[in-house]
Amino acid sequence: MFQSVKELTDAVKPAANVLSDRVSVTNAGAIAPDLVDKLAWTAALGADADVKGTARWVIRSLAAAKGVRPASIHDLYMAMGRGEASGFTVPAMNVRAMSYDTARAVVRSAAKLGAGAFIFEIARSEIGYTEQRPHEYAAIVLAAALREGFTGPIFIQGDHVQTNAKKFNSPERDKELDALRALIKEEIAAGFFNIDIDTSTLVDLSRPTLAEQQEVNVTLAADFAAFIRGYEPLGVTVSVGGEIGEVGGKNSDVHELHAYMDGFNRTLKERGASLVGLSKISVQTGTAHGGFVNADGSIRTDVKIDLKALEELSRVARKDYGLAGAVQHGASTLPPDAFDAFPRVGACEIHLATDFQNMVYEHPKFPADLKAEMYAWVREHATEERKPKDTEEQFIYKARKKAIGPFKRRMWSINEDVRRAIGQSLEERFTFLMRQLKIDGTAQAVARFVKAPQLRLDRDAEIVAAGGKITAAEKKAEGLAD
Repeated sequence: MFQSVKELTDAVKPAANVLSDRVSVTNAGAIAPDLVDKLAWTAALGADADVKGTARWVIRSLAAAKGVRPASIHDLYMAMGRGEASGFTVPAMNVRAMSYDTARAVVRSAAKLGAGAFIFEIARSEIGYTEQRPHEYAAIVLAAALREGFTGPIFIQGDHVQTNAKKFNSPERDKELDALRALIKEEIAAGFFNIDIDTSTLVDLSRPTLAEQQEVNVTLAADFAAFIRGYEPLGVTVSVGGEIGEVGGKNSDVHELHAYMDGFNRTLKERGASLVGLSKISVQTGTAHGGFVNADGSIRTDVKIDLKALEELSRVARKDYGLAGAVQHGASTLPPDAFDAFPRVGACEIHLATDFQNMVYEHPKFPADLKAEMYAWVREHATEERKPKDTEEQFIYKARKKAIGPFKRRMWSINEDVRRAIGQSLEERFTFLMRQLKIDGTAQAVARFVKAPQLRLDRDAEIVAAGGKITAAEKKAEGLAD
């Protein structure tokens, strides 16, 4: 890693001059792989906010110079709603562990297949336990794309910007809503131009009518959508998704879709007649986040997804509301032969997360001593994840995600040969999934419908996001030229 801003800026000089207000790229061909590696490590693990924030700013600047910029998938999804693009399901992949190596594996797979329609995402809960705030996450994703020679828009998504039902239904309600608004602002500032609003935790199935059951979900989702529209950068229409019912709960049906969408559109119009609505809708069709865990810690493979419901929900979402279709959650642990069904039934997006984490933990080359330490930490510090009837194996499987943040530096620092082997296994899985989901060749559709904005990149904002502050005197002391 770079230990100071001066060391960093000196190392970048063959490719760019780091000025006080911008990075002037003079020779994009001189952006060496080892330079990108050091910038990525510094962006995630740097010694202080100044050097971390500066590394993130430089990564963004170098990536933009190479044609790699965060973008919204909204216009592609609207084209899918009109029937002008179809036949594929966009994978939205949650990168939790060994994030740089994992993101590089995603990009290698996409580049190999000519894929452009893929999303990197991280959920509100994951931001906490993986210790990856949005500005860091975006910088690592962009560094991975830069490192692997990818060009084109990069879609970064805030997954499950979710209300905590317990906090909402308590005196902490205002604090909970303020926290979600703050997260949305932080995500948009970091380049998350795709945000999934999840207020489905507040659906009340005890109410007598569908409209009443969805009332709080609809109202809050419209409020958050209007809030998002108020913070969009110029030239960006954030892709906003809504959610009918909580994943892992009751399966969704078309009547609920109508109740949600009619209520949402009506409420959003009340917030502002010209506000842009949703691009997609998340539904529940029989899966669960993380999969269904057997007593021995293995995953059930006999999960029954209601593909007919998913097909009908997607069809109605497009026909009646102009959306891209329905979104499938909790799918990464399904058996391999399940994935080619999603493009066939018209699902517009599928969320994939836990299996990639599992592949890291269970890779034969993952250091056994490190895993033992992590599991010991879980037993001591993640007891809230243990349910009364859980076996030890079920508990470890469900709780080990909580060790990713506390052991982030250790996982990033695994021997390079081991990281390369894990990355190769991940790349093979991503390549398989992308082929099954039919996104090979979608770079052409993305180029046709999506324009990545050229936005001002702010070093000070990156430093502040990393937990620091910057003054003119500090800039001068660091040797940044005017």
